[in-house]
Amino acid sequence: MAIPKTPSFRLDGKRALVTGAGRGIGLACAAALAEAGAEVTLAARTAGEIEAAASAIGGSADAAVLDVTDLAAVAAFFAARDPFHILVNNAGTNRPKPMWDASEDDFDAVMDLNVKSAFFVAQHCSRRLIVAGEHGSLIHMGSQMGHVGGPNRSLYCASKWAMEGMNKAFALDLAPYGIRSNTIAPTFIETPLTQPFFDDPALKSSVLDKIKLGRIGQVEDLMGAVLFLASDASALMTGTSLIVDGGWTAD
Repeated sequence: MAIPKTPSFRLDGKRALVTGAGRGIGLACAAALAEAGAEVTLAARTAGEIEAAASAIGGSADAAVLDVTDLAAVAAFFAARDPFHILVNNAGTNRPKPMWDASEDDFDAVMDLNVKSAFFVAQHCSRRLIVAGEHGSLIHMGSQMGHVGGPNRSLYCASKWAMEGMNKAFALDLAPYGIRSNTIAPTFIETPLTQPFFDDPALKSSVLDKIKLGRIGQVEDLMGAVLFLASDASALMTGTSLIVDGGWTAD
């Protein structure tokens, strides 16, 4: 009797790029991919931070200073490198405030990084794979707020709902080339960026009321998800979202 063999979670021989990788979720994703054998490039705007992150991971991890809002720099970055089989489109921002207080500058800052930059990073990554005739996995860091709404989150929700829509269209365009596209949609994750918000007891309590498993997410909660989507273990998944929210969107 032939027994089915579990697809490998290993990424040996694969090249991976993680944007916004200097700390928090991006750093955790880069570490997970490197541990599984991928050759990982960590990209971010701040040289010291990204170089320290790559050095801490060690092995074949390397650092690249890249501002993903600079589309000319993005084009030059991909043109100068071999194709990346795995992209973690993680760079993002948030300006939480009521919709009536959001300025044009707030709108542009959130949408330019979370949507426009993510789109063109994915485009250039995909073009290199298509020309090389290689398969790949695009992983976009979305949010539970790309599936529901939230107070003071109108701009962030707009950007993450947009990401979910373009992810589905990416999947349809890229499927004939063997390139998959999916999102990871986390709940609130404790990072250097979000930690100050949790110093507000009222906010922390309101968040914990919505997370049914009763705790704030940690970056480690996303490491298995990114490894799954990057590997052959998810070979038939494309155009969908892996929601890691402790039950927030189930209510």
